[in-house]
Amino acid sequence: MTHEAFKKPAGAMLEERVAALEAERDEHLNDLKRVAAEFENYRKRVAREQESLVARAHERLVKELLPVLDDLERALAAAEEHEEATLEEGVRLVHRELAAALQREGLAEIETNGLFDPHVHEALLSQPSEADEGSIIEVVQKGYTLGDRVVRPARVVVAAPKQEDDGGR
Repeated sequence: MTHEAFKKPAGAMLEERVAALEAERDEHLNDLKRVAAEFENYRKRVAREQESLVARAHERLVKELLPVLDDLERALAAAEEHEEATLEEGVRLVHRELAAALQREGLAEIETNGLFDPHVHEALLSQPSEADEGSIIEVVQKGYTLGDRVVRPARVVVAAPKQEDDGGR
């Protein structure tokens, strides 16, 4: 050690140490404030990007459905001018167009041939049938998936267990 360190009073050394620690604290506090501000800017940017993505998805879906709206208008106009057969053709056209648009978006009909699956089917009731127990015997309402998610389960009637014949007792 140098002789100068011994010349400083203990109070002065303590004040220098406190000043150095305060400067270090202020530097860390400024770093923390800067990181917090950067994170807030990041959060706001991600929220704006998410809103933009949702808006573009809505716009794309609306553009897909506009031809369906046009076809409906044509079918209604044709129904006013012609007989009902034209209306049926128009409705079939609109149905095909809408189904195709939804299919392009990833919509798929849930399979209802076979056994009941509680993950994709909703059993409305079970009733006696010649079919195997747990088989789907009637579809009340079609179900759909969008990608790997069930949008609406298929509402079905399921075959109940076959009842044993008690021999006329």
